[in-house]
Amino acid sequence: MTDKQKRFVEEYLIDLNATQAAIRAGYSVKNANSIGLQMLNKTQVAAEIGRRMAERSKRLGVNADRIVTELAKIAFANAGDIIDPVDGCIKEDAAPEDLAAIQSIKVKTMDGAKMSSRELEVKLSEKTKALELLGKHIGMWNDKIDVNVTLPVVISGDDKLED
Repeated sequence: MTDKQKRFVEEYLIDLNATQAAIRAGYSVKNANSIGLQMLNKTQVAAEIGRRMAERSKRLGVNADRIVTELAKIAFANAGDIIDPVDGCIKEDAAPEDLAAIQSIKVKTMDGAKMSSRELEVKLSEKTKALELLGKHIGMWNDKIDVNVTLPVVISGDDKLED
């Protein structure tokens, strides 16, 4: 690989955007879109990107099973198992897999002359999106309609084409 191709690989791994990687690697802005596509189609470049992405996934422990597990935690979390309905606090016995579904916690404390109050807001990650992604993963929804149908066609009698 050339030095410029190596630079393209480095830049591509930042955001997986071939056009921007081509620009940052020093290729022409005007032709960056087509150059980025060409670079991804080069055997050596594609192999190096694949090798580096696999290396990063292994180093970080990111794999399909882990991602699906985390999505399942979000999708199947039950707010009643996490948040005490009386005081709005997180339950002490909440399971770690349920706690993984918490997106944010906000605490607001207000002190007044006669009294003080505390407001707690617990926001869970979006279940609908997690369920949608899991459904796609297992093939529940198919956004593509296959219109390629093979049917035998028999032409006879009056339907027959003239010679």
